[in-house]
Amino acid sequence: MTSYPHWQQVPTRWKDNDVYGHVNNVVHYALMDTVINTYLIERGGLDIHDGGVIGLCVESHCNYHASVAFPEVLSIGLRVAHLGRSSVRYEIGIFRSDRGEPVAEGHFVHVFVDRETRRPVPVEGKLRESLEALA
Repeated sequence: MTSYPHWQQVPTRWKDNDVYGHVNNVVHYALMDTVINTYLIERGGLDIHDGGVIGLCVESHCNYHASVAFPEVLSIGLRVAHLGRSSVRYEIGIFRSDRGEPVAEGHFVHVFVDRETRRPVPVEGKLRESLEALA
């Protein structure tokens, strides 16, 4: 298993299963987005409602290795692969609760922008510190 400095437990929900009886692929992206933004809000001080800076997803990708189904609880690992001036590339591992082999692995790129102008802004202060802690 690859090392991730941050972990979050996320239960699957009944509605996550598709007609084939497993968690649908689109849910994996929602899980990645949820874990990243929870971390940014709780540790990075990101104010998603009124803050001047927001993160926009400009790229995402996921490789699927095994299926999961409700009612499993997933352990999601998060790390930063690259932190630039105004962007960050996260790597995410989705595991069963035992953290054995990943069921999925992906990446997600945020560009931080001014809420009003949507122009890139430098990642600074508490937000940068929280992202550096994941590198």
